[in-house]
Amino acid sequence: MTQIPGLSQTATGATGIDSGLGRAATKDNLAKAGQQFESVFTGMMLKSMRQAKLADPLFDSKAIDTFRDMSDDKVVQQMATHTPLGIGKAMTEFLSRSQPDLNPDGGSQTG
Repeated sequence: MTQIPGLSQTATGATGIDSGLGRAATKDNLAKAGQQFESVFTGMMLKSMRQAKLADPLFDSKAIDTFRDMSDDKVVQQMATHTPLGIGKAMTEFLSRSQPDLNPDGGSQTG
């Protein structure tokens, strides 16, 4: 029997859609996911700020737009790595609550 990626099979043989949480089973993977989330979030924020320009630029072309987008992507990746806003850390902590084996307190919530 062949296994289709993205589908999981239960003990009774029923097939369901895989939740994908198995990939987040390690702290490193979870931290990388949080960092990537922060990078995407910051990129969307930067793109929104770029679209809200107040005046037409003096020199405007597709080449300049493409270069600026590539530059923005690198800046966003560096921001997420070195000076994070904290949204990635918050997402990592939120996702780690659903993984009791990654929590030292067994996944219990306090507060």
